[in-house]
Amino acid sequence: MSEQDNDFGTFVTGFLIGGLIGAAVALLYAPQSGEETRTIIKEKSIELKDKTTETAEEARLRAEKALEEARARAEAAIQEARVRADELARITKEKAVDFQQKGQVVLEEQKSRLDNVIEVGKKVTKRTKPASEGDSTTSEPSEA
Repeated sequence: MSEQDNDFGTFVTGFLIGGLIGAAVALLYAPQSGEETRTIIKEKSIELKDKTTETAEEARLRAEKALEEARARAEAAIQEARVRADELARITKEKAVDFQQKGQVVLEEQKSRLDNVIEVGKKVTKRTKPASEGDSTTSEPSEA
């Protein structure tokens, strides 16, 4: 839609400038005195200046409006990005806590298994130790 407005504005501007140039050429070749021609050219140049100022002002207003719209869209995008970042941070923190809890459970399970293996190893060692000590000559360690 902006492109269509721009094309129409370009067309109108070109049409006005072409009309004014045509009018100036017609005045220069018209059978009038130099004084009358200069007066007409002066009036037309004042009209052209006024129209140019008006067109420039309209263009400036359109540019300001477009700038404000762009700022509003940028602010909305920034706000949306902040909300999404906060949401992702919250989800990440929740998952980290969840993984930490699961890791703690796994650690406790492994620790329990290791303790069981150590206990079984101690029991096996106690059972096999007297049998192997019976083969030696003394059951007490000697003090030398």
